[in-house]
Amino acid sequence: MNGQVGIGFRKDFGEGFLNKELIHPHFVELAPENWMGIGGYWKKILNQLAEKYPITCHGLSLSIGSPEEIDMNFLKDVKQFLKTYDVKIYSEHLSYSKCDNAHLYDLLPIPFTEDAVKHIAQRIRQVQDFLERKIAIENVSYYTPVAAQLSETEFINAIVSESDCRLLLDVNNVYVNAHNHNYSAKDFLSQMPLNNVAYIHMAGHYQISDDLIIDTHGENIIDPVYELFEWTIDKMNPVPVLLERDFNIPELDDLQDEMNRLQAICNTKWEKAHVTKD
Repeated sequence: MNGQVGIGFRKDFGEGFLNKELIHPHFVELAPENWMGIGGYWKKILNQLAEKYPITCHGLSLSIGSPEEIDMNFLKDVKQFLKTYDVKIYSEHLSYSKCDNAHLYDLLPIPFTEDAVKHIAQRIRQVQDFLERKIAIENVSYYTPVAAQLSETEFINAIVSESDCRLLLDVNNVYVNAHNHNYSAKDFLSQMPLNNVAYIHMAGHYQISDDLIIDTHGENIIDPVYELFEWTIDKMNPVPVLLERDFNIPELDDLQDEMNRLQAICNTKWEKAHVTKD
């Protein structure tokens, strides 16, 4: 999959995704929580997806930054799902989404502190030991820093180093945070562990005002984010690239146009001799 472009599969795509030949990703990404234990019609769709495409998984519920213990029963189900569908990469968010058994409907930021680094790195190592694989952790968008002692790049680098995990690099999140917090996206990316990137996410966002962008995954990718993506991958070895679209779903051929543009950039920056099909 290195150097190739895939898409996050959404149930909104329906049968047209599989049967009408309107879209041609090299791989698909699923949120395992939405598919584990599923039966009936959607189980059939899942099996068809697995037969046709390599699968990566991007989780929503591990809540790697939470204070309570890892949910091992949940992790057992994830491990079985990854094995059953020969999932190539499993990633999660560098955030938390539950506390004191309350499950939240948002991905909340983690304080950029040394204590948080130690806590999260230990939890990632625990997850990786249980799953018997490295996981990838995604840099997330956030709208206010929380009790920061470290810079965000110091925080991410320390977690990746201490946990020996991979990075899921979301270029749109970098663009959103750089705009909202008034820093240089390129300077930020220059300080990221690009040699540890497992794959890249690309998505759209919604600009509320001159000084506020919301990461929505509900709009087309804008030109400055494409340009930032092109600048970034010029400094990396080939990795898979994923287009995310969570709602406000356009026609499938419009999504294919976005994937085509991403693939053209990949082909230009990553010589075809280096693009693999693994």
